[in-house]
Amino acid sequence: MDTRLRDLRRGPLHAALPVPGSSEERQMARWVTQVILTEVLCEREALSRGLAPLEGPPLDRLAAVELGSINAAAYNGSPWVRAVHQAVTASAEVPSAWSSAPPPPAPTLHRVRHALFADPAEAAAATPADLEPLGAIPLGSLPSAIAQAVRGTPYGTLAGPVRDALGWHVALAEPAAPAPEPTALGPAAPQSAAPQSAAPQSAAPRSSAPRSSAPRSSAPRSSASEPTAPASAALVAAARRRAFVQWLDVQRATRVRLVHGLEHPGDPRQPDNHHKH
Repeated sequence: MDTRLRDLRRGPLHAALPVPGSSEERQMARWVTQVILTEVLCEREALSRGLAPLEGPPLDRLAAVELGSINAAAYNGSPWVRAVHQAVTASAEVPSAWSSAPPPPAPTLHRVRHALFADPAEAAAATPADLEPLGAIPLGSLPSAIAQAVRGTPYGTLAGPVRDALGWHVALAEPAAPAPEPTALGPAAPQSAAPQSAAPQSAAPRSSAPRSSAPRSSAPRSSASEPTAPASAALVAAARRRAFVQWLDVQRATRVRLVHGLEHPGDPRQPDNHHKH
């Protein structure tokens, strides 16, 4: 530790170091001690596992913050720490809480016509011609009373009158037609020169079966068949850093005994810890 502190005093950042004999200098000595202990602990762990030292670039700022200053300094300064990090975090997984929830399914649209009456007799006598078209909308955008009535009514059939605080509602809903496929503009694509079969294709007659009048289901579409996007490399790297911090905490707690004067700089029991939140 004395050698490491002396090298810091002789280094290019000596002017930024705390005044000798101050509580800040004692905190720096505690911090350097923790860095050295982390390096030694990982070196012994690497040798026991038969790992080779691992060279690599220094951590970026985000990774250093996630590891913490002590662990980041040890990682940047020791190839043994990098080797142990790679070994003990190889199976780390991204917590499910870190993954964003899939977007909700798009609401089913219906072509709705609706009218609001102040007189219940007028509402009861209303016909489809009396209703105002609202366009293709989700039923959930209607007032809840008439929306519930529409969901339980066959397509093309008047729902209501239903009363709420606004008055008497009457509505009619039909399935919205799907949007047409866009047509590409420009010259037609050249036809293949390969001979085509001359066999006539039979035109299937359009079905004349009447449209089902079953009540509409309000259950959301299932997204179980949609593939789950793999976790990004950044999330995996963050999960590995978190696993490494947890592993180091356990190892230091079980294998390292600190002496008086060289406690952890963040230990609130030592007199020089003035860090407050």
